[in-house]
Parts: sequence; structure tokens; C-alpha cells
Amino acid sequence: MSIEVKEVSKNYGTQKAVQSISFSVAAGAVVGFLGPNGAGKSTTLKMIAGYLTPDTGSISVNGIDVVKDPIAAKKHIGYLAEANPLYFDMYVKEYLSFIGNVHDIQVLSNAVANSIELTGLGAESHKKIGQLSKGYKQRVGLAAALIHNPPVLLLDEPTSGLDPNQIIEIRNVIREQGQVKTVLFSSHILQEVEAICASALILSKGQIVANDLLTNLLSNKRQSLESVFRSLTSGSETHINA
Repeated sequence: MSIEVKEVSKNYGTQKAVQSISFSVAAGAVVGFLGPNGAGKSTTLKMIAGYLTPDTGSISVNGIDVVKDPIAAKKHIGYLAEANPLYFDMYVKEYLSFIGNVHDIQVLSNAVANSIELTGLGAESHKKIGQLSKGYKQRVGLAAALIHNPPVLLLDEPTSGLDPNQIIEIRNVIREQGQVKTVLFSSHILQEVEAICASALILSKGQIVANDLLTNLLSNKRQSLESVFRSLTSGSETHINA
């Protein structure tokens, strides 16, 4: 398995953000990570990425324990955070070179050029990040996540705030990367998950309420992923696990 999460919990004071969740993602899978706001999706992704430490449980990426050896684990992970923190006063190529140096990439110019090509940044790569549209800022964040060619991608709301054309463009990038990488991404756009993913994890109130193939989730006389989502996260959940 590319990602193994076992009995993981995370609290913020008295708030139970994630409650003893366990799941795995196979190598080469593209999995949608769904849930209402506050369900614990971003917290879980941050723990897998090594930016937060779980209170209990264990997480491994490609067999590497994220808590015990976070630096080694991060070499296998490309992470696009929901807020997509960027340095707006840096040029696109300058920023990607900076990120590449953080990853100690040896042939940096090739890595920068490749990440720009993968994300369709070529026409805007001469600009400062602060001059870019929201959609192109998202592309820069995705390029930074891809620059070290990680086998695992964690994407937190990668199409948030984008217009329909930009959503389709970023969706295509994710679909292409999903052919060669393991991808776990959260989204509130359920049609996006149906278009890209073979399976979905649904989180509600810090607990997993579904973990199954989309074909199975949609087979039980339910007409859409939206109806499944609403029935599982409305407060009277029936858990579905593969």
C-alpha cells in the first residue's frame, strides 16, 4: 500500500478532529476524500504529509513511518495545502527553483521545466506569482507539489475558487498524474470525484463513514454521489466500508 493510516486520532483541545480512523490507499489509486467542512479532511491530510503529528496511531507512506522518519517520508509526498501558501513577490520559475532546492534536486532546471509543462504554466512562467489569476496560482502550487516527482500526491481542495474552465484544466492534470502516481485528494465538487476517482473515502465528524469503490457506493438504489454523501453526513450515518 502507498498510504497506511492505522487507528489515527487528533484533538485540538477538547475538539475531536479525527477519531481513531484507519484506511489504506493502494499504489496507483486515485481516491476522493470527501466530507463536510470540519469533518477532519485537512487535518488527516496534514498528518499524512507530516505537518501535524497524530495523538495516537501510525501513518506510513510507501512503507516509511511518517512520524518516526518525516524527512524520508516527505521525499515520497507531493502536498498541495488547501490555503496553497505561496510567495507572491517571487517569479514562478524562481519559486519553483526554491522548492526544488529544498528537495535537493540535482538537475534543477529540468525539474522546473518539467513541472511547468505538466501544469500548463508556460505562458505565465515569466510573471510574479502575485500577478497570476487564482487558477494559475493553483497551478503553481500543484507544480511545486510535483517538482520532485513524488509517487504520492496529497491534494487538499485543488480546484477551490476556480472557474469552470480552470476546474476542467486542473482536473485533467490530476487525471494524468493519477495514471502514474497514487493520488488522495479532497473536494467539495462531487462531480469532480465521479469524473476522476474509482473510489472514495467519506469522513463525517472525524470518523470514516464510507470507504468503497464508487460503483459500490452508487449501486444501492442511489442515483448520485450527492445523495450518498448527504445520507452519510446528515447526522444519521450508516457506515459503508469495502
